[in-house]
Amino acid sequence: MTRCQVPAALIHQIEQELDKEEEEMMVFLCRDLASDLVTADLRELLMALNEREKLSFLGLSELLYRVKRFDLLRRILKTEKATVEANLARSCRLLPDYRVLMVEINESLEKEEVGSLVFLLRDYAPRMKMAKDKSFLALVIHLEKLNLVAPNQLDLIERCFRNIHRKDLIRKIQKYKHETLVSSVHSQPVYVNALQASLPNLSLIDPPYNSGIQNVNKEKSQNQQSLILAEPVHMSIQETGSVSHKVFDDQYRMQSQPLGICLIIDCIGNDTDVLEETFRGLGYDVRCHRHLSMNTMNQTLLEVARLENHRNCDSFICILISRGNPQSIFCTDHTFSGFPLEQIKKYFTADSCPELRGKPKLFFIQSYIVPENEQECTSLLEIDGNDENNIANTKIPWRVSIPQVADIFWSHCKVDASALEKSTSSSSCYLRCLADLLRNPHKRKLSILDIHTELNRRIYEWNKTTDPSQQYSLLLQHTLRKKLFLSPT
Repeated sequence: MTRCQVPAALIHQIEQELDKEEEEMMVFLCRDLASDLVTADLRELLMALNEREKLSFLGLSELLYRVKRFDLLRRILKTEKATVEANLARSCRLLPDYRVLMVEINESLEKEEVGSLVFLLRDYAPRMKMAKDKSFLALVIHLEKLNLVAPNQLDLIERCFRNIHRKDLIRKIQKYKHETLVSSVHSQPVYVNALQASLPNLSLIDPPYNSGIQNVNKEKSQNQQSLILAEPVHMSIQETGSVSHKVFDDQYRMQSQPLGICLIIDCIGNDTDVLEETFRGLGYDVRCHRHLSMNTMNQTLLEVARLENHRNCDSFICILISRGNPQSIFCTDHTFSGFPLEQIKKYFTADSCPELRGKPKLFFIQSYIVPENEQECTSLLEIDGNDENNIANTKIPWRVSIPQVADIFWSHCKVDASALEKSTSSSSCYLRCLADLLRNPHKRKLSILDIHTELNRRIYEWNKTTDPSQQYSLLLQHTLRKKLFLSPT
């Protein structure tokens, strides 16, 4: 059936039959179809979709089906539930799977459970004020505004469901993730960066805090898979600093003054001064923050992501130093199992920060890994058990999201937290070597990939001469589309 306008009288007739909860569900389901009308009521929204030729009888029947008003399907639209299901099976769909999933979850939750979710999420959304009668959908909308929840970003909600013991809802989310992964793999071509593909393993050592995990080889394989780019990149393996620094089509523009904002969040306190001096010398506007709590760090990231200054800059740098686990950082309070590193990156992607669209965004992360038994003592959001299937499923969104994000350079270094116990004032070998390379007038003329290769070599030399518990594990993941020189070009 081709698209056609639905009579206004029909829309009015349906609207009169719906209660407030059903109207809320319909508005939520259509939220992505008219992003400029997110505050409109149902009638205004449906009429706008109709005028834009986005609403058809099939779409209207799908909406009624999703809110389970099968009586209106028969009485007003003269169709049956089975007919709608057959159309949906043929992919005749108006509504995004993500919105449908959230509505299904909403219908499965009791008011007390929604209240528990609001309480558990307060450390992530400190300003969240939800009335007791608000629905799960209202909570999701609030989290979407804070960039904490998105179609490919459901880990936070999944952890909350583990905490309130709703394993049935966790299975729903994991099924959605799997179907999204399969769809993504079959619908998009993938390209592997030639330079990174030539390196079988970017992890310099098997980190001591992973010594008890039996799937080390599997993790290394996943590290290789994460080096997938959103589009083909033609990059010479042997880049040198001797090239003329003009703006070529295969190089990022680096001419603005300042080159960009450099955000440093140091929850340990040993490396800020050297890093500030280094990046200020490169021409960056450096913003330093020490010893932040989870709430303050989240607010700081949000504020920096919303700065209009990005519009006049050619790049962005974020440096994070904190205790944590391999996937999260703890800041200074340990009130949660950790703030996901993946979420930090998403604050600055093109969707969340349009002013940085097409510009390189560099992240340097120093994680001091806390033993699992110490994490459990301070965690409020715990995962039930250590099921390997759960671990595998939580890694799927990370691997999927990499190809969707362009212009990201992600350097993550991990070392056991015991390194801080030996000398609380000692700096990170990783950050010390990085600063040394960037302050060297010859080395900093190299591309960022060549600089990181030299950084790999220095970390490897350090590991050969130090105690195994103090060795560093360094991983590089990137989706750069061009060559990047931190010196102005």
